[in-house]
Amino acid sequence: MAVMGEKLIHIEGLTKVFYTDEIETHALSGVHLSIERGEYVAMSGPSGCGKSTLLSILGLLDTPSSGEYTLNGKAVANLNFADRSRIRNQEIGFIFQSFNLIGDLSVYENVELPLTYRSGMTSAERKQRVVQALERVNMAHRLRHYPAQLSGGQQQRVAVARALAGSPSILLADEPTGNLDSKNGEAVMRLLAELHAEGATICMVTHDPRFAAHADRQVHLFDGKVVAEGELQNLLAAAEEEYRTGYSAGAAR
Repeated sequence: MAVMGEKLIHIEGLTKVFYTDEIETHALSGVHLSIERGEYVAMSGPSGCGKSTLLSILGLLDTPSSGEYTLNGKAVANLNFADRSRIRNQEIGFIFQSFNLIGDLSVYENVELPLTYRSGMTSAERKQRVVQALERVNMAHRLRHYPAQLSGGQQQRVAVARALAGSPSILLADEPTGNLDSKNGEAVMRLLAELHAEGATICMVTHDPRFAAHADRQVHLFDGKVVAEGELQNLLAAAEEEYRTGYSAGAAR
């Protein structure tokens, strides 16, 4: 069981700037955030606020333009590609909106694949981990099936098993219910809640306030910054008013 109060993730002054056609886009503008071991955090905010960019950096899929990022006591903001890949494989489990299962591989092979990059792990240990992870999400009876033979909810359960098999320090979920109907979405959220109750650390991006309410803590982003919930509502209202004013002025012309 994880011990609450111990910082697993700490970021300080994180920025991310994208350059396209001589245009600067500031996706993140000085983000400060800590996630404790064993905590369940939901990140929300309007489209384009920087949620997915932040999750990509937390998952070492991308690097920040500036700022500090410490994961499990290690400074990871400026690692080279090989070191990022190694730490990502050992420390982070991903759950994507689109499942990201490989169609030509069986359920078993999809869950096993990330483990094949673990140096020193025997095939027997890989098998044990894969079977245990599939049993945990009630999909062990489908291990020889292929993704196309599964429903969306079943595919997402396999994706969760793949994330769990490596015993990661944190699960990062990017809109994990986005491609599911309400029934399967609720089932995946119940599964995440069970994993959290067993000690998993989870950081989830979601636009759905019902699912965000499952978390211990909600983090709200707006224009690349973390804001308080009350401040977010005020900013959204101001942005909507600005849009209506601009639209009315344009229509009047």
